[in-house]
Order: sequence, then structure tokens, then C-alpha cells
Amino acid sequence: MLTVALPKGRIAKETLEIFSKIFGDSFVFDDRKLILQTDKFKFLLVRNQDVATYVYHQAADIGVVGLDTLEEQGLDIIRLLDLRKGVCKVAIGMKKGEKLDLSRPQITVATKMVNITKRYFAERAIAAKIIKLYGSIELAPLVGLADMIVDIVETGTTMKQNGLEVVEEIMESSTYLIANKNSFFEKKSEVLDIYEKIEHIVKNG
Repeated sequence: MLTVALPKGRIAKETLEIFSKIFGDSFVFDDRKLILQTDKFKFLLVRNQDVATYVYHQAADIGVVGLDTLEEQGLDIIRLLDLRKGVCKVAIGMKKGEKLDLSRPQITVATKMVNITKRYFAERAIAAKIIKLYGSIELAPLVGLADMIVDIVETGTTMKQNGLEVVEEIMESSTYLIANKNSFFEKKSEVLDIYEKIEHIVKNG
């Protein structure tokens, strides 16, 4: 049996639909339940930020999570397959009309994604002061807390509505099928079997 960690919300729903296509069964969590058990699988419903942690510690064999989360957390897991769902970008946002000037002596950036942000500015040899926020990131430049933000952007609407605009894209993200390294070897045939079946659906719809 494979244990599968899924993030609550749309990604879990889309992933379970893929499993339904593959196996012809209905995969639906009962109201408020966090575990869904079938003959071959045990699905765990967890927070998006926790999926890779469950997989890394082998509480789950495989999981589905965004590339941005994987890059931010940097855990040693196997990235099996780009599922091409949940496509978005990690981008720098500034107040409308402002330009990104990386030659300034001091840059202050507000973000939830501290590691991705640190790496981006370090690679450009820029000393950026990074402020970690947990929500309402768009406020930071508007009230003078930061010069800019680094955030997930799907359509850019939230930034626009708050008087910001994307000035630079850092990376593109989509959801990935991941596996625990030990599980990959201990349950190789099961992991590869589901990988191949999911890959077929992703490629052929």
C-alpha cells in the first residue's frame, strides 16, 4: 500500500480525479476526514507547506506539491513528475510605476518565501533585507514596510487591485509528484507503476 500526501483544496481534488481516471473508482474524502483509505492507497490531507515534510520523514511514500514549496523548503526528496497543474509564477512586485533598481545600496523585500528570495538576491550579489510575512504581503510596499514583495502570482489581479505590478519573474511553478527516497527503493514497483499511469494521463489527458 502506498501512502499519498495531498494538499487541501484544488490540488487534492485534481489529483484524486487523476486517480479516479486511472482506477475507475471514486476517490473522495468524507466531510472533515483527513485520511481516505482504499485497497491500494492511503491518502492524507495536509497543509500545502507540510506535504514535502510528510514525504521526507516517510509518513507518506509519495505526495503532490508545488515546485515553489519544494524550492523554498529544500528537502531531500525525489521529484518524479511535473503534473502541469496549478501553474503560477514567483515574482517581484512593486508599486505601480516603480522600477526595479538593483544598484541601490539597500533593498527591503517582504515575502513568505524567504529562501527563494535570499537565493535570488544572493545570486545577483545584492544585500537585501528580507522581512518574513505570513499574509497580506501586498500591504508591505503600500505602508513603507518594504520596497518590494516576492509572492506567488497566478493572474496578477491581486497585485493590480492593490496598486502593485510585477516587475520581474523569479521562477515558474507547477505541481509535482514527489517520492520519499527510501520508499522509492523499498516500494519501487508500486511507485513506478503509479508514476507511469499518472504520466500517461498528464501527457494524454
